[in-house]
Amino acid sequence: MNYFAHARRFLDRPYFAAGTGVPDWLSVVDRRVRVRQKHAEPFLTHDDEIVRAVAGGAIQHLIDDDWFHRTRAFGELSWQFTVACRDALPGDDGLRPRFLGHILVELLLDDALSKENPGLLDAYHDMLDGIDPLAVQNAVNLIALRPAEHLAYMIDQFRKLRILEDYADDDRLLKRLNQVMKRVKLQPLPETFKDVFPAARQAVIERKGELLEGENKNDNSQHSPET
Repeated sequence: MNYFAHARRFLDRPYFAAGTGVPDWLSVVDRRVRVRQKHAEPFLTHDDEIVRAVAGGAIQHLIDDDWFHRTRAFGELSWQFTVACRDALPGDDGLRPRFLGHILVELLLDDALSKENPGLLDAYHDMLDGIDPLAVQNAVNLIALRPAEHLAYMIDQFRKLRILEDYADDDRLLKRLNQVMKRVKLQPLPETFKDVFPAARQAVIERKGELLEGENKNDNSQHSPET
């Protein structure tokens, strides 16, 4: 799952919703910093409601990723997309097609969900605009075993750029994917790679319900109330 899929059910609880994005933000800003469930759980009863909420949101992210990646639909779609990516990138039998097969499912699910719920992506960005990034960073620095010094800056840039809106457009999606390729030190994707997107978008739309089948059974939000 990606940012919007993780957060969209919790937009009325801003710091919990923001907490669901913390593991992915950390993977961008400092991969050495990790929020583990066993380290976050003691903070569900912290005196500070923001700390409780951020801890709960981060745990929700980890729970969601666990069941999501074990769904049959995710396994089949990620393999289907891996093959399509390999076909679109002649001679590339390495990590890049497998990595792309995985993340395309998640990015295109965010796009499908935002199109299914008009206005909800704007509400997500409004939620981010209303939080204090430094408060999230301070909460994470309590929970994680090492400090995330640039997390607040990352959150601020993320909400200014409204990256998730780019997933709906093939040109902008390719640009965002190439930013990811650069970050993980993989070769950039050619313009022709956009030919993969239309069929992949439709495949995710058709199996969206299967991808989200574990959602209602794995709601951790009641364990970290935000007042």
